[in-house]
Amino acid sequence: MTWKKLKHIFVAEGHSKWMHSHGSNPVIFPQEGNVQRIYFSCRDKLSRSHIAYVDVDFEDDFKVLNISENPVLEPGSLGLFDDSGVVMGCFQEVNQRTFLYYLGWNLKVTVPWMNSIGLAILNKDTGKFEKNSNAPVLDRSHEDPYSISYPCILFENGLYRMWYGSNLSWGKDQSDMNHVIKYAESTDAINWNRKNEVIIDLLHENEYALSKPWVIKDEDLYRMWYSYRGRGKISSYRIGYAESLDGKKWMRKDDEVGIDVSSKGWDSEMISYPCVFDFNSNRYMLYNGNGYGRAGFGIALLERN
Repeated sequence: MTWKKLKHIFVAEGHSKWMHSHGSNPVIFPQEGNVQRIYFSCRDKLSRSHIAYVDVDFEDDFKVLNISENPVLEPGSLGLFDDSGVVMGCFQEVNQRTFLYYLGWNLKVTVPWMNSIGLAILNKDTGKFEKNSNAPVLDRSHEDPYSISYPCILFENGLYRMWYGSNLSWGKDQSDMNHVIKYAESTDAINWNRKNEVIIDLLHENEYALSKPWVIKDEDLYRMWYSYRGRGKISSYRIGYAESLDGKKWMRKDDEVGIDVSSKGWDSEMISYPCVFDFNSNRYMLYNGNGYGRAGFGIALLERN
C-alpha cells in the first residue's frame, strides 16, 4: 500500500471569529458530481472547536469553492458536555435520516479534559444539523469510566457497528491516558451495547494513545486506519493500519500503511486523523498535518499496483 500526497487543501487563518484557526478531523460527506463537501473542526480565538465545511472540486485540483459562513455545530451552553468545543466524528444514514456524531469537549481540573460522543441530525427542511439532545449519546460508563473519543460506524445485517476510543486510565498529563480502541453495537444507532473489549491495544509501554479509527470493508476484509503516538520517537501522531476478518479481532500492520510525515512543510512533524473513502474508482485519504490540525488538512491518493 502506497499513498501519494496530492495537496494541502485547507486551513483556517482568521476567516471569522469562530473560524480563527485549525482545520482538524476532516470527514467526507459524499455529494453527486465532482464537488464534494468536507466537514472539519476549526477553533475560535479561545481555542474552542466548532464544526464547519468546505466544498471542494475534485476535478479541478481540489480547489476550495465555498467555505461555510456559519458553524454547522458550535459549543454547548456552560456546564454541558460540549461546552469547551465540538469536533467532527462521522456520518451515518439511519432510516433515511443523516446522523452526525461528534465529540464534545469538557476542560477539567484534575485531568486535562473529558470527552463524550454527541449526536446531531440533519433537518431536511432547513438543511441544517441540529443537536439531538443536550446530553451525549455515548458517555462515561462502567465500561468506559474515564473518557471516550472519536467514533466510526458501519451498518451491516441490521446492526450498527461502532469503533471508538476509550481511556484505560487518566492523569495530569496527556501521556497518562492509555487510550485504546473499543467496540459497540446498536440496533437504532442511539442506544449502544458496549462490549468492554479492547480490540486494538497499545503495542508497548512507550505507546499511550490510539485515536480516530476509520473503518471500511472491502469484500470480506475490514480495514482500519487510525492515529497512534507515544513517548520518544513517536511523540507526535503517525497514521497506523490494521486488518480484520470480523471487525473485532484485528491485526496491526502499521508498517504497511504507506504514508508518513514529509521531509518539510505542513505535515513534516505529524500526520493524523485519517478519513479514507472511494470516489470515481479511486481511493483517497483526508488527513491532518502538524499540530493536531493547526496546519489544516490535505488529501492523498492510494496508488494501485
